[in-house]
Amino acid sequence: MTGDSPARLSHLRLIKFSLVGGIGIGVQLAVLGALTAMRMNYLLATGLAVESAVVHNFWWHQHFTWADAVKCGRLRRLLRFHVSNGALSLLGNLLLMRWLVSSLHVPVMIANLATIAACWAGNFLASDRWVFREERGISFDWWPRIDRASAPASVAQMEDK
Repeated sequence: MTGDSPARLSHLRLIKFSLVGGIGIGVQLAVLGALTAMRMNYLLATGLAVESAVVHNFWWHQHFTWADAVKCGRLRRLLRFHVSNGALSLLGNLLLMRWLVSSLHVPVMIANLATIAACWAGNFLASDRWVFREERGISFDWWPRIDRASAPASVAQMEDK
């Protein structure tokens, strides 16, 4: 995607995000269906299904949707993804599922599709603007540097190891 305009790049990422999310919906529904078939409470099953989809989606976004972005560290991005997409998806799904299923008596699988759709835009914006944003490298100019010539011998020896 190098050489593409920022608008085109954003559109391509939105399409890729949606494709990955579509597959993630399959993961989430499969886990939810399996767990509810085993008579697990639908809210607990929803939480586990969402987490399964979050991990699935993170991997694909890291390697497909934002594969061209400068990496800031997989663990850091995974944490950001869980804080944003994971929290939004989990809270959104649980709250909306409770309302749709308990109050409105919508079937579990249909309610789950509705909650996924409701969380989609927020998840894309969080991913694009925070989780996978391109970082030009982290500057440590503010960090004090030790000049080897003026450092104590023990510090200089530690750097040689």
